[in-house]
Amino acid sequence: MIGFYLVSSARVSTDTIRRRLTITSKLNRSFSFWAQGLFFPKLLQGVFLSESTVLLPDFISILFFGKRTIRYTRSSNVAQFFAKRFVLRPPRRKTMTRNRVLLLVLSITVAAAALAAYMISQAYPNKPVRLVVPFAPGGTTDLIARIISKEMGASLGQVVVVENKAGAGGAIGAAEVAKSPPDGYLLLMSSVSTMATNPAINPATLYDPVTDFVHVINVAATPNVIAVHPSFPATDYKSFSEELRKIPGKYSYGSSGIGTIGHMLAELYKGVAKVDISHVAYKGTGPALKDVVGGQLLIIVDNVPSTLPFIKDKRLIPIVVAAPKRLAEMPDVPTFAEVGLESANRMSFLGLSAPKGTPKKVVDKINAAVKAALADADVKKRIEVTGAIVVGNSAEEYQKQVRDELAIYKRVVLEQKLKL
Repeated sequence: MIGFYLVSSARVSTDTIRRRLTITSKLNRSFSFWAQGLFFPKLLQGVFLSESTVLLPDFISILFFGKRTIRYTRSSNVAQFFAKRFVLRPPRRKTMTRNRVLLLVLSITVAAAALAAYMISQAYPNKPVRLVVPFAPGGTTDLIARIISKEMGASLGQVVVVENKAGAGGAIGAAEVAKSPPDGYLLLMSSVSTMATNPAINPATLYDPVTDFVHVINVAATPNVIAVHPSFPATDYKSFSEELRKIPGKYSYGSSGIGTIGHMLAELYKGVAKVDISHVAYKGTGPALKDVVGGQLLIIVDNVPSTLPFIKDKRLIPIVVAAPKRLAEMPDVPTFAEVGLESANRMSFLGLSAPKGTPKKVVDKINAAVKAALADADVKKRIEVTGAIVVGNSAEEYQKQVRDELAIYKRVVLEQKLKL
């Protein structure tokens, strides 16, 4: 046995409904329920009229004649379907009351959220701040984060703890920060890799670089470099490109991961220079440098700050750099623009980002703390010695930069037909 509900926008008596309801037997022992004259122009104002209890066969057709005809084939529980579908609604006066209640609740919620944000910003920070580096220790991102963390913490009045969470070209660490509470206690050392190149090539990235973060400040811009192990049979750009063309596919290059600036810059270089080299992805610059310096791999594409110590020790040989002009530390090394590859002549950026929804006062405090750190002569010198250029812009400027760089690398992926 199963219960079935009939509803109508008109107030019709139970006896009237029962008189209009006819049950006709069919050959396959099915039934048709004909409810004639029942109109449903305003289901929201429907009222309960009648309930009939009948034995239902395998197939039923329910026909409502009038402005609307509905045919329904039985599944497991017809009564539940119609009870949910044609739900009884209270009178308009009560609906308005409910709307007022909902509006009041919403207003209270918004006010509470605003109050919470204000209290957070006033008390911030009252415990250590964690700064996530989404790459392995030893790379440029890690290096810059550790340089600014001490002075940044001194300005904030709390310790800034650097944590490395590598994987997926920086996406794992970035996604963790994006999903964290927007209270300013978990920050991301963001980069062109996590905010532009990786999301551009990977549509499955677990965050949106533009909408899931508040980008606080661009700390530094870093030139990029293609460098080789001393055993590579070339020491300058001309001989390097000629060697790659001799046997296409013979050589491989290392990067800090799929979708990182090293990977994307190398693929861009391959496209414009018409050379063929294979990619070996590592979980961070440190492991990649270890293999190239050790001779297991002969080519690396990465930021200058992480490779410069090995270049100075002559354990790596620089071939070409992505920078506005030749670097003081490598005056004999040409830029991509000088060798006719202007489109590949792009630098990286490194900055701090916070989860979306972080209160503006907290963002302003972090921005001011980083600027105070960058104003320290020792900090500035240590950053510049690595080959990076100190920036220290506003949150609005960094937000725009991330948006623009993402658009550029999406276009690169499209033009070069790059895929994971």
